Amino acid sequence: MPKPRKTLVSLDATPYYHCVSRCVRRAFLCGVDAFSGNSYEHRRQWVEDRLLTLANVFAIDIAAYAVMSNHYHVVLRIDHEQATNWTESEVIERWHQLFKGNLLSQHYAQGETLSKAEHDTLSEQVNEWRKRLMSISSLKGSE
Repeated sequence: MPKPRKTLVSLDATPYYHCVSRCVRRAFLCGVDAFSGNSYEHRRQWVEDRLLTLANVFAIDIAAYAVMSNHYHVVLRIDHEQATNWTESEVIERWHQLFKGNLLSQHYAQGETLSKAEHDTLSEQVNEWRKRLMSISSLKGSE
């Protein structure tokens, strides 16, 4: 039986992970589908562009990747040190590249002054976002 990813990823063991994502039901990610004759080759660049964009936001480096007709492989390196060294502003800026954040992070990003209680609340959220920005599971792009 498969194990949840959170039980498989251990930065103490290694920062490198090989991940695979496959299409289902004879669907094609890219290339020419011999069954239907449709070409999905234009998607290959979309996948590559998205992988490289996400690598610039997350504290995860792409060591290698291959986009195949119905699946792709990525070898990822989690950069824990990089994420740990980000300031709160850097974490918020990176998070806002993917999501709208929350009202406090939006006010902070616009340079508005927050009360101590608001800043403490935002700091807790930033710590959670920092963890997600170095999580392989978060690469799928959900908040």
